[in-house]
Amino acid sequence: MSKINDFNTKLAAKITSGVATMWCAYIFAGIALVSLPSALKSGDLIVIVAWVAQTFLQLVLLSIIMVGQNVASASVEQKITETHTASLGEFELAKEARDLNNQEIVELRRIATDIHRVLKDIESATKK
Repeated sequence: MSKINDFNTKLAAKITSGVATMWCAYIFAGIALVSLPSALKSGDLIVIVAWVAQTFLQLVLLSIIMVGQNVASASVEQKITETHTASLGEFELAKEARDLNNQEIVELRRIATDIHRVLKDIESATKK
């Protein structure tokens, strides 16, 4: 059963990627235009509106909407990638700041120890 599912998934992906192109929209427009003369010859407004709505718009807009979704998706993906890259940069800066802070704390503790030692030496010297 999984081979059938794999086949169906691959076939659906191929069809979707093929339909989501402007070339497919042009082909669909050409196909739709084949029936336009008949719709116009009928002179019936309902037939003409039906041709526009059901034949032309549905066929052509399907591909155009899918192309637009791909463009929007690529834009969102680019923004996500940029945000991720910026976040990683900020994270690295924060790590560097933390490391620098830790070094400063070590140095301050050393200075504090030296000050305490000097104060004790002064205190011992004044008591003598």
